[in-house]
Amino acid sequence: MIGLLRGEIALKAPSAVVIDVGGVGYEVICPLTVLDALPPTGAQTTLVIHTHVREDQITLYGFGTSDERTLFRLLMGVSGVGPRLAVACLSGLTGDALTLALVEGDVRRLSSVPGIGKRTAERMILDLKDKVHASRGAPSAQAHAPSPALEDLDSALRNLGYRAKDVEQLIDGLRAEAPAMTFEQLLREALRRLNG
Repeated sequence: MIGLLRGEIALKAPSAVVIDVGGVGYEVICPLTVLDALPPTGAQTTLVIHTHVREDQITLYGFGTSDERTLFRLLMGVSGVGPRLAVACLSGLTGDALTLALVEGDVRRLSSVPGIGKRTAERMILDLKDKVHASRGAPSAQAHAPSPALEDLDSALRNLGYRAKDVEQLIDGLRAEAPAMTFEQLLREALRRLNG
């Protein structure tokens, strides 16, 4: 099984990347969060790989860290969640945000991922809550204490069409300042940061 690839980025596509390793191009499907973090075409990169083998094909899935790969493998262990849906989960939420949503039982946040309905989100929480806590260690509850204003901001920005990954990063960046700000101030600051 292939567990790691190090080589030159030969091609970048919307959902995959081709890594040239010694003249052989490996097509690797990656979550959007991983693709966005990759250097430009022609640069060297390293991806942690999960090799998915079926009767009719072998597919490579790439991640920036072994923690992301572990989370991907845990997601695939949930009934009804295959590799495509696991990639969608890691594309819609960062690894830490996904772990936090599972540990806190946040059905609404998990259901915001395309392809994940309420029932699947509940099954994921039931199956993975204790496993992700043990495998990754949950992020500090105090550092990520739920804030009604931030939850409203998250919903408002998603309804305005901003990408889930961008919203997650922004919310994490505003978490420390949020207690001293009103929702209107948070929204203005969020729009300022998102629109440069």
